[in-house]
Amino acid sequence: MTPLYTGSIETALALAVVKTLVLVVGGIITYFAFKAYRRTRQRALGYLAAGFGLVTLGLVLAGMLYELLEVPLTLGILLESLLVLAGFLVIAYSLYVQ
Repeated sequence: MTPLYTGSIETALALAVVKTLVLVVGGIITYFAFKAYRRTRQRALGYLAAGFGLVTLGLVLAGMLYELLEVPLTLGILLESLLVLAGFLVIAYSLYVQ
């Protein structure tokens, strides 16, 4: 596997830390949105939780696919972007429905 860019170890470590924090904070936001949905049974909150879950998954997907499954980085970024787009569409829809 030949990397597209050979960055420093510090940069790779910083990226891993930031992606981990994105996963943790996104997971917490998703959890609280889902918890609010379960308490109120409002459809909009269910969509909001699903949207945040998709965005969070999308934001950590490219690196995981590249590092763990040796998927080409550009394909990983494409899949990441599609999940983030889908998540934002679901969040926008959750703000629209009553």
